[in-house]
Amino acid sequence: MFRHHLFFILATVAPTITVAFISKPLSRPSFALSAEKKKIFIDGEAGTTGLQVRDRLAGRDDLEIISIPDELRKDASERKKYVNEADAVILCLPDDASIEAASWVEPDNDRTVLIDASTAFRVDDNWTYGFPELSPKQKEDLKKSTRISNPGCYPTGFIGLTRPLVDAGILPAGTPLTVNAISGYTGGGKGLMAIFEEGDHEPWSGYGFGLDISGYTGGGKGLMAIFEEGDHEPWSGYGFGLVCDIFVSFLISSTRAGLNNLLVFNKAHKHIPEMGKYSGLGTKPIFQPQIGSFAQGMVVSVPLHYAWLKEGTTGADIHAALSKHYEESTFISVMPYGENAVKEADLFERGAFLRPDTLANTNKMQLFVFANDDAGQALLCARLDNLGKGASGAAVQNLNLALGLEESIGL
Repeated sequence: MFRHHLFFILATVAPTITVAFISKPLSRPSFALSAEKKKIFIDGEAGTTGLQVRDRLAGRDDLEIISIPDELRKDASERKKYVNEADAVILCLPDDASIEAASWVEPDNDRTVLIDASTAFRVDDNWTYGFPELSPKQKEDLKKSTRISNPGCYPTGFIGLTRPLVDAGILPAGTPLTVNAISGYTGGGKGLMAIFEEGDHEPWSGYGFGLDISGYTGGGKGLMAIFEEGDHEPWSGYGFGLVCDIFVSFLISSTRAGLNNLLVFNKAHKHIPEMGKYSGLGTKPIFQPQIGSFAQGMVVSVPLHYAWLKEGTTGADIHAALSKHYEESTFISVMPYGENAVKEADLFERGAFLRPDTLANTNKMQLFVFANDDAGQALLCARLDNLGKGASGAAVQNLNLALGLEESIGL
C-alpha cells in the first residue's frame, strides 16, 4: 500500500515578511495515487482565499475536505493535529501565521509538500515558484518539489507577458519597465469587499503613489473595512512615490461620516520582488496598481518602446514569441494580434473596451499585443481573474501537479 503524502497550501493577503524557513530545497519520489481520498484541511477557510479554494475543491471525488470545529479554529494544538493528519493543508493565513503552521510538520515527516500562497517564500531560492507556465522545466520541477511558492496576482500577469520575451532575446535583462494594472476589489478581502458592496464608493481608485504599496487587501482588515463597509472611491491609483520596497503610507478617503483614514503599514511590498526576479529582467519595475468598482478580474498592462528591444523587433515578433511560448499551455492563451484582430474576434466590450472581469471564476489568462510599428511602441496586456489564476486557481493547479494529477482537474 502506498504511504499517504501530506500537502500544504499556504495562502494569505497579508504584506510580505521576509523569512528563510527551509535550509535547502527538498525533492520527493514520484507520487502514486492510492484508492483512498486525499484529506484536505483548510486552515482559515472563512477568508476570501480559503472560501475560493474550498469552492474549487468541493466537487472533487478524489479529495475529502476536513474542517476543524469553529470554536477550535485558533487552537494551535488542534490545528497542528489536523496539519499532520491531512494529506493536504491549505493555510489561508497571514505570512507569520503560515510560517508558524508550516513549522508544525513533525520532524520525522519528510513527505510533506508545502504550497505557500503567501508572500513569505516567493523569492526564496529554496522554493519552487508556482508558475508552471514559466518554462517546461518549471512544470517538471513543480511535480518533484516539496516547497512551492504560489505567485501573486499582479506578478502573474507581468511575468507572463515579459519572461517569454526575455528568454527569446527580444527584451534585454535590466530594461526598466512600468506596470499599470487594475484589479477587482475582492483582492482586498472582506474589508474592501464590504466597502464596495455595502456602501457608496468611488468608481475607480488609483493607489501606490509612494511606489511602495499594493492593493487594499495588502492593507489588511483596516483598508478592507473602508472599501467594504463605507463610501469609497470607485477606483484608486497609488504608488506615485515610486518607492518599490517599503510601505510608507496609504491614504484612503472615506466619505462615510466625513471620515478620513490614514493607514500606515511600513511593510515590504509583496509583488515587486518576484516581478523583478521571475521576469528575468533583474530590475524592479515601476508598479502602479488600481482598484475598480467590480468584484473579480484584472488587466495588467506593460508599455514598451521598440528602442528598448532587440534591434528590428516588430509587434508581430513580440506576438510570435508569446504564441510560441504558450502554444501548449492549458490555461494561458495569446489572443489575435493587434486592435483590429481583437475587434474581429469580439474580444472587446462594445467593440472598444478591454473588460477586466471577463475571466472571473476561471483559471485562465489571456495575453494581448497591441502595437504601432510606425511609432515604435507596443502595449502588452494580460487579463485574468485575481482570485483565479492570480490566487486560488493557481494554488489548485499547483496542488494537482504536486499530487501527480492532470493539472486542470477542478479548474
